Amino acid sequence: MGGVLHKVFSFKSRLVVIAVGLVIGVSSLLFTNNMAAQLREKEKNEVDIWVAAFRELGADPGNPLLLSIITTRNNIPFILIDRDQRVIASHLIPEHILNHPDLLNQKLVELAEINPRIKVETLYNETFYIFFDESGLLKSLTYFPYIQLLVIIVFVLFGYIALRSTKQDEQNRVWIGLAKETAHQLGTPTSSLLGWLEYLRTQNIDPTAIAEMNKDIIRLTKVVDRFSKIGAATSLSEGVINEVVGNSVIYFRTRVPKNVTISYNGLAMAQQKAMINEALFEWVIENLLKNAMDALSGKGTIDVKLSNDDNWIYIDVKDTGKGIAKGNFKRIFDPGFTTKTRGWGLGLSLSKRIIEGAHNGKIFVLDSEINKGTTIRIALKKIYS
Repeated sequence: MGGVLHKVFSFKSRLVVIAVGLVIGVSSLLFTNNMAAQLREKEKNEVDIWVAAFRELGADPGNPLLLSIITTRNNIPFILIDRDQRVIASHLIPEHILNHPDLLNQKLVELAEINPRIKVETLYNETFYIFFDESGLLKSLTYFPYIQLLVIIVFVLFGYIALRSTKQDEQNRVWIGLAKETAHQLGTPTSSLLGWLEYLRTQNIDPTAIAEMNKDIIRLTKVVDRFSKIGAATSLSEGVINEVVGNSVIYFRTRVPKNVTISYNGLAMAQQKAMINEALFEWVIENLLKNAMDALSGKGTIDVKLSNDDNWIYIDVKDTGKGIAKGNFKRIFDPGFTTKTRGWGLGLSLSKRIIEGAHNGKIFVLDSEINKGTTIRIALKKIYS
């Protein structure tokens, strides 16, 4: 109980940390934007004061206050030109730009796009124009919110990944524990059934029925083995795909409704080999066959087809059932997705994890049409030996 509470608390703590981080980030973003707006207004006022001092200096050339305002340089780049576009004064503008007419014109255009030029008319009917830029500090504050936004996005992204990973890990641990407990619980009755089967062999009972019961107990033993393997490292070995798929098809042929037929071409083909975990791979084939039978609703055909090219082995399971809507081609492999009235929607999700995660293969809906049927394909990398 304490461990569960710790996990819940840990999960909620991460949510709180992310929420607090978002609040701090957004608050900082708004504060920085406000500071940038205030600094922009302050710099505009400084330029207005400089222009006013320059205009009044013509009436009082020796005014020390006006001279101080004009000669005191701040961190705002500017260019002062006359009507003939001659540079009268400048500040924080590189000399090579001032001395090159084309570069100067380009710079004046750039500055005019940042701040409208200011016309200065003196008391002696002289006209000047001042073009000014934003200070380095203002530019930093202007771009800083975008950097903050990027940091916030990265923070949220990593937080989301961490939360999702944590939640997924917890779910995986629950399912692994449930699977192992299921295997443990099934072990005892399976062993007991083996003992009863030996007893039945000593009685006057149809040997065919005992043989079929033996197949079911062997199958049940394999199921127990599969559940016990969940969560453990998957070991692969060379397997003949024709035979592994064929064994599953043969087992199901005697256990399908009388109006359902299963065909398979693999046993008449040359051997096709791949690296597989036989117990898990058989589980996938069984899941596909069961899904196909459910889609048929007691009547129709299932065609299991083996094919290959130079690099891949393909196993197609085709049914003549109700089909799948195109929008659900990928969703049917999501955990919990099901169109059935019963079941948890884990079969195809588990199959996808086994094929793609453990076998480096592919599984997907090759083709489907409503009320005409579905073909699901497995692709495994071929090996030569």
